[in-house]
Amino acid sequence: MNVVRWGMIGCGSVTERKSGPAFYKAPGSALVAVMGRRLEAVADYAARHGIARVYTDADALINDPEVDAVYIATPPDSHHAYSLQVAAAGKHCCVEKPMSLNAGQSREMQKAFVEAGLHLFVSYYRRSLPRFQQVRQWLGEGRIGDVRHLTWTLTKAPSSSDLGGTDNWRTDPAIAGGGYFADLASHGFDLFQYLLGDIVEVSGFTAHQAGLYAAEDAVSASWRFASGALGMGCWNFVADRREDRVEVIGSQGRISFSVFDEHPVQLEADEHLSLHIEHHEHIQWHHVLGMNAHIRGEAQHPALAEQALKTDWVMDQILKRG
Repeated sequence: MNVVRWGMIGCGSVTERKSGPAFYKAPGSALVAVMGRRLEAVADYAARHGIARVYTDADALINDPEVDAVYIATPPDSHHAYSLQVAAAGKHCCVEKPMSLNAGQSREMQKAFVEAGLHLFVSYYRRSLPRFQQVRQWLGEGRIGDVRHLTWTLTKAPSSSDLGGTDNWRTDPAIAGGGYFADLASHGFDLFQYLLGDIVEVSGFTAHQAGLYAAEDAVSASWRFASGALGMGCWNFVADRREDRVEVIGSQGRISFSVFDEHPVQLEADEHLSLHIEHHEHIQWHHVLGMNAHIRGEAQHPALAEQALKTDWVMDQILKRG
């Protein structure tokens, strides 16, 4: 399979620049079909991105014989059903993160693809970004000694739409599996386990401090990695300002970085380094290259469902969801 031909379900904002163009621009990749519920919107998307075929029915796209793999770019409440359809059709799949509404759904998804002998990926693309590969290299080289602790603070002020009560699927637990925490913290927990190993114990607290929407707006948690290193986090989405800072404390130094903001990655050890490593124009570029290489049997991609399940378990424990 020299070129992996992808079909895409959903054409929302994440696909405009972050993901969609990577699927048709990356070497060895093609985006041949796109599906959306509103014909006018999906036809417009296809015209602007040069995609040949348009569907308003997901089953039709999934069963298109010219589609080798399906990218599900819809909110989490639809990932379970769509992915099971993809597995039944005998095709590889990538779902946006979070993988589903809870670990139970995600296990069913992963099991279906294993039994079908197919690959299921999750868009935890930070595993593939050069900036975090640099962090992983420093850790692997033992630049800060033994890792002792990780802390992450992620805060932001409420948006105008939050304050105005505008409909937002990201703050509807029935659609998102939680609020901004489920949407954003999942990226961090997946990244931390990629960098530092599995989280084996976790507990947390949630609150509705401002009461602007149904989901939690404040979360705190603490956890333990299998290595013995500890972690703690604070996420508040009704705070005074935006902050995104991770600090990894070691026995001989520290590493700091942001999960989302493009601040420099910093090493404070035997030498002090501050490296500004820019993202690709299409941030899922490396993720798409990795999936295609994995499908062709050329390399092992790190963002597989079996890894994403670990983050789902962590999120379930903190949010106390089933």
